[in-house]
Amino acid sequence: MERQHPTSASFHGSMRSRDSSSTIGSDPREKIKDCFRKFIAFMFTQVGVGALVVCYAILGAAGFMHIEKDSPDEQLEEVRRLRQNCAESLWNITVNVNVFNETAWVLKVNEVLRVFQNNITSAIHTGYNGLSAEDTWSFPAALMYSLSVFTMIGYGNVVPKTVWGKVSTIAYACFGIPIYVLYFCNMGKVLAKTFKWLYITAHECSRRDDTLFEDGEMQPVKRKITVPSTACLWVISFYILTGTIMFGAWEKWNYLDSTYFCVISLCKIGFGDFVPGANIADSAGGSHLKLVINFIYVLLGMGLVAMCYNLMCEDVRVKVRELREDLKNCLDDITLKITVCMNDTKYYHQKQSRNLK
Repeated sequence: MERQHPTSASFHGSMRSRDSSSTIGSDPREKIKDCFRKFIAFMFTQVGVGALVVCYAILGAAGFMHIEKDSPDEQLEEVRRLRQNCAESLWNITVNVNVFNETAWVLKVNEVLRVFQNNITSAIHTGYNGLSAEDTWSFPAALMYSLSVFTMIGYGNVVPKTVWGKVSTIAYACFGIPIYVLYFCNMGKVLAKTFKWLYITAHECSRRDDTLFEDGEMQPVKRKITVPSTACLWVISFYILTGTIMFGAWEKWNYLDSTYFCVISLCKIGFGDFVPGANIADSAGGSHLKLVINFIYVLLGMGLVAMCYNLMCEDVRVKVRELREDLKNCLDDITLKITVCMNDTKYYHQKQSRNLK
């Protein structure tokens, strides 16, 4: 059998690989698959996840606006009908009852007003707030609603009233919550690395490195620097203080209510008793900037909470490792002392036995 020269074999191999790569590169399906893989890889990066969360919130806001605005608000129409019937009843009473018979007029008017009051109370208990669908489902309000769904805050001041709105909310939450969890983890890692780098840089600039003598020369001691838990608590406290001052000035809340709102929002409790821009005057006047600022504040605050969680976990792990090493060294010292003591006792007994002999 004739043996092929290595150079010729490598040449033919390179030609075959080049032909195969050119075949793959010329195949449009492979190009589409490669672009799709690159897109998926980018979406799982820190920037991609952040952009995905913002785009998901914007798409959700546009979808909920389209669903809720285009659907008639049956409850609002019912309240308008009740108001119209009450006005007509009062007019009929005024026309039909003798104006000089004040007692009969007052009794009938009070009865009509009592029925109207009970109907309005029932409507308020079922979600009526005096706002039309156009006022309630503005883009900033819908954006805030989308955020409250996939972050699991759930303020409850804005809720869907249509069947398709409720079905869409269920589907939106099922897909949005995993995206938010991914954002929470990735953003926490990015902010943790950034804050740790800033802390280490400031620590190295403010303190001299500890040195020791090794081989007659001074060598710097390299120690693992971690961000202490107190620094994380200071960061969160400063962020809550910023929100307290900001929302207190906008909403005319006292500092306790503003702090209460910030903590409830960042902890994802979201009772909904305090929500920026929730009153009728702000909604009717188109002052929706507060909701946009609240969206940014909550989204960034979630990232800071994730950052502090990662840094505090690292600090706790380091402290537990150091404690374990200290306990191990302590046990080694105790074992050594016990061994030395037992050896001394054994030597003493042996010496005593020799003396007795």
